[in-house]
Amino acid sequence: TITDQMRACLDGRGGEVSARNRAAKLAQAYLALDPVGRAEFLRGLAGFDADDGAVQRAMEAVAAAGADPEARLAARARLRRALEPPRIRLLTQFTTIPDGMKFLVDLRAELLRLRDADPLLAGLEADLKGLLANWFDVGFLELRRIDWNSPAALLEKLVQYEAVHRIRTWRDLKNRLDSDRRCYAFFHPRMPDEPLIFVEVALVKGLSDSVQRLLDEKAPVLDAREADTAIFYSINNCQRGLDGISFGNFLIKRVVGLLGEDLPNVKAFATLSPIPGFLRWLTGRLAAADGPALLTEEEAAALRAVAPAPPALPAPASGGAGTALQVAETPAQTLARILARRGWMREEAVARALEPVLVRLCAGYLLAESAPGNARRARDPVAHFHLSNGARVERLNPRGDVSEKGVKESAGLMVNYLYDPARIEDYHEEYVGEGRRPAATAIRKLARGWG
Repeated sequence: TITDQMRACLDGRGGEVSARNRAAKLAQAYLALDPVGRAEFLRGLAGFDADDGAVQRAMEAVAAAGADPEARLAARARLRRALEPPRIRLLTQFTTIPDGMKFLVDLRAELLRLRDADPLLAGLEADLKGLLANWFDVGFLELRRIDWNSPAALLEKLVQYEAVHRIRTWRDLKNRLDSDRRCYAFFHPRMPDEPLIFVEVALVKGLSDSVQRLLDEKAPVLDAREADTAIFYSINNCQRGLDGISFGNFLIKRVVGLLGEDLPNVKAFATLSPIPGFLRWLTGRLAAADGPALLTEEEAAALRAVAPAPPALPAPASGGAGTALQVAETPAQTLARILARRGWMREEAVARALEPVLVRLCAGYLLAESAPGNARRARDPVAHFHLSNGARVERLNPRGDVSEKGVKESAGLMVNYLYDPARIEDYHEEYVGEGRRPAATAIRKLARGWG
């Protein structure tokens, strides 16, 4: 049985070559299983946990060692060995086989899917995460530039892993790798053909305010020597099995340093980022009891001037013909109704009236709204990522993403986060250490008095 194969791997008979062959056969057996079989395999592997009796005896030995330093050191060493589950040794054996590191990364991806339903699998997942965090320490990773001359198999993986702005065609991909663009990725020596995370960069003049213009395949190519700004417009984690093991902050800082050396004309480093939680949050707030308080009198008047009248209620049923009743709306209800209507952004008068309202509300969302249960963490996940990496909120851009996804997630808004090489560490400490969210003066004014 597979459990017997696992025990054979742990027995360690026959030397290194035999151990490697047994681990390879066990990995092949797992890969041949269907999803139900793989779940059973993982439960069997999780069963090789620390022996409770051995742990108890080791703890008693530590207590019995008393004040003798040598005895206590020896007893603690035995306790550490007793606490280590045998399954960790088995997981480590997989690193010795070809593609073993990728096998373990994918194994954890499966565990992440299953762990909530089984506490034993949660323990196995935590063990594997600890191992991967050590093996994928940023000091072991290699930063490589990807361009149009990179292997086709690697370019296909960029298309597969791009989740922020989908790559639609090979022409689209070529545009993103042109001479005024850069793409960098982290690789692990044991997974040389698998990007772990990659960032796409556009070399431009000034801050970009529209992702559609940034990705326009017909736009003229800019001489990189004329660019003064590097825009990070897409960052993608590629390996689900490495979730929770952070590379993004190191990647951005490394790329900022590299671009600064290669292109001395580039002085500003910023993102053009989505705001994925904004509209969902705003819709909830507009429907809440305090929703009307979100809007000023001037904003309410601007909305009334462009909003079509709300639908009338049918007349009450009363014997004769009645008159339809006009619905009275609060400004919050008017805004919610407009945002729920498809195509509102294509109505120029409506879009112009909404833009300053949405920009002000989004500034408050980014700078003042916090994640549930953590007042020091920004509610928006992308904002948290960049703020914790040492960026500041620089500018909000109406109609920054007019795609269906952009309108649905953030009413078309996008945000520039600025990475100032001289202030990255200061901003990082302000946010992580003090809970402050660095922002440009204009953004801070918009959010003043929020809440």
